[in-house]
Amino acid sequence: MADRAALIAEFLQNSPWASWEQTPITGDASSRRYLRLRQGSETAILMDAPPENGEDTAKFARLAEFLNGNGLSAPRILAHAPDTGLMTIEDLGANDFVACLRANPGDQAMLYGAATDVLITLRAVRAPNDLPVMTPQVGAQMIEILGTYYTQSSVADLQAEVEIALAANAPNPDTLALRDFHAENLIWRSERESNDRVGLLDFQDAFIAPEGYDLASLLRDVRREIPQDIVNQTIDDYCARTNAPATFRAQLACLGVQRNLRILGVFARLATEHQRPKYLAFMPRVWANILRDLENPALGRLKRAVFAAVRPPTPDILNGLTA
Repeated sequence: MADRAALIAEFLQNSPWASWEQTPITGDASSRRYLRLRQGSETAILMDAPPENGEDTAKFARLAEFLNGNGLSAPRILAHAPDTGLMTIEDLGANDFVACLRANPGDQAMLYGAATDVLITLRAVRAPNDLPVMTPQVGAQMIEILGTYYTQSSVADLQAEVEIALAANAPNPDTLALRDFHAENLIWRSERESNDRVGLLDFQDAFIAPEGYDLASLLRDVRREIPQDIVNQTIDDYCARTNAPATFRAQLACLGVQRNLRILGVFARLATEHQRPKYLAFMPRVWANILRDLENPALGRLKRAVFAAVRPPTPDILNGLTA
């Protein structure tokens, strides 16, 4: 960390932000960290993303430019040193959807409607052709982490069933997915108009996935409970505005199960390898999300496979992960 501090000091030296106050911002599940730079009423964000940890600020910069060029609101890149993984970006504000709803709980329908507007815009853009593609095979490979860190046993049979389910219900990767499209990564800017009201964060792992991946991310939020009427209203709105086929709800449920099976593994890794036990507290909701989506009639076979391979995150199981 001392080396990173020296690199940050060198990066900021002779920049407009050299003497600005630095305040740490709570980070996400990655190895990135953020500082808010402030001088008077002016602010910017410093992103510290060490390349040696697999972070790629160049991809973030390319995607930010792409999103802004397609009518969406990602942070503008103000300065960038890709070799050291440092960049200064526009501060979109601190009022994410979670903070906004904490202050104004009655705004849920409005906010999730605005998020749906963004998803419909994303649906229509032609994604960059250099992004990874989530085929059914790739989607199945992505849950291997579940076996490594959560079940601590092979999940090869479950991976095979996930691939079969995706091939049957979500076979076509044709939509740009930002991947972490949820309330903590959406900044509400009420003074703006249209899609500019929703600032986008944490999109550097974007890929091309079957339509609905980000909608599943939004509505099966592992950090907060979303009222079922808002979930239903949002799905109904999305389907009506996109003329979605009758099979879309099964596609959405299948993507939700795949995504949350992976998250169980990711959170188990964060709690064990990275000593972040706070993620254990989210895991019962991750499991509850899986159970909700497995109720879709099209996923009966996958449901049996999940129950055969994965134990619910009871207190005993969670305590065992860090014992």
